Amino acid sequence: MKYCTRCLYPENHPLNLTFDEDGVCSGCRIHEEKDILDWKERGEKLRRILEGFKSNSKSNYDCIIPISGARDSYFIVHTIKKMYGMKPLLVTYNKQYNTELGIRNLAYLRTLFDCDILTMTVNPETVKKITRASLLKCGSIYWHCLAGQTVFPVQIAVKMKIPLIVWGAHQVCDQVGMFSHLDEVEMTRKYRKEHDLMGYEAEDFIDETMGIHEEDVQSYVYPNDKEIEKVGVRGIYLSNYIRWDSKKQHEDMIRLYGYESFLQERTFDTYNDIDCYNYSDVHDCIKFLKWGYGKVTDHACREIRLKRLTREEGIDLVSKYQNKKPKNLKLFLDWLGITENGFYYFINQHRNNNIWKRDNNFKWKLRDSVINHHNDTEADKVRLPKIEDCEFIITPLKKSLLKEKKYILIGRGYVDGWKAP
Repeated sequence: MKYCTRCLYPENHPLNLTFDEDGVCSGCRIHEEKDILDWKERGEKLRRILEGFKSNSKSNYDCIIPISGARDSYFIVHTIKKMYGMKPLLVTYNKQYNTELGIRNLAYLRTLFDCDILTMTVNPETVKKITRASLLKCGSIYWHCLAGQTVFPVQIAVKMKIPLIVWGAHQVCDQVGMFSHLDEVEMTRKYRKEHDLMGYEAEDFIDETMGIHEEDVQSYVYPNDKEIEKVGVRGIYLSNYIRWDSKKQHEDMIRLYGYESFLQERTFDTYNDIDCYNYSDVHDCIKFLKWGYGKVTDHACREIRLKRLTREEGIDLVSKYQNKKPKNLKLFLDWLGITENGFYYFINQHRNNNIWKRDNNFKWKLRDSVINHHNDTEADKVRLPKIEDCEFIITPLKKSLLKEKKYILIGRGYVDGWKAP
């Protein structure tokens, strides 16, 4: 398997990347734009775009911001509301794999920014049926999350006639360099299907034998083109206009608003995706079993490019976390109602044969791993200088600071008696 000589990404990355004559991947090359673009100018261009969407009526919202109890939600809302003076409507899809901390982070976000929020919660039994089907079709327990997170904001934009949706980072630009920041690519149905949804639309899951009917998938169906054109819906990515640095952004949000962080099982990043007990656990284990690398590789590549890790330090972190067993597998299996053997049977059908093989005892073995590339000599001529350390903060649990030991999401969705630090 070929690996980037600067970061740790393999050639079988599911989002597709290319390598130049020095063995550096397209993601690393596009990432270099972060150090050469005029971000002040880019920020002013964002301001002009946002100004064009400000509502003339105080009765409507200026834009929609999809959020969760983690990732870059605090930073996006802070940027759009506090820095650019927009009035956003927050929308969130209930993944149903919520951690207590994630629920609390979401409630505080709504409280501290004083924003209205709409939540989509699909019938849990429907979600289970679709998850069983997605395990079979594409080896994923997260299809419903990705589908819900990417379609609910668009559905609301159409229904409420709010034409602008503000997303965070564009994954294929930030990870694999499919586009330049200057391309200013926007959210589309095609991108969503091919990359977020692994090629499957909601309608593809209608299956009488699995008990999935047309009405079961309606919450995941993308509005038709005529509806979108009538409202003029656009989805822009902030990462095209702001130098994206997830670690720094989270630490700013910890300082300003008391965002909570937490240790994760299969990666060193304590900021991203802590709202979900499956994302960096069972879901990430599946990613590793399919592609031969996991979220720790994504995070290490990001930090290598931002000059906080050396390539060798990144490989050491991969070695530490990559083979950890998922902590919450039994919890997930009990929720879904399938056996462990059944779970692995589904996943094994989707292993990438370029990186996985069966040995003589029919056990799955990696053909190669970035762990075996610790001493690649080609890395020396393309390595980036390390300019700062890569330490992630573990914050105190906010619930210990409250007189009333409670948090509320369903119903009011806000917390009494709390102010930003």
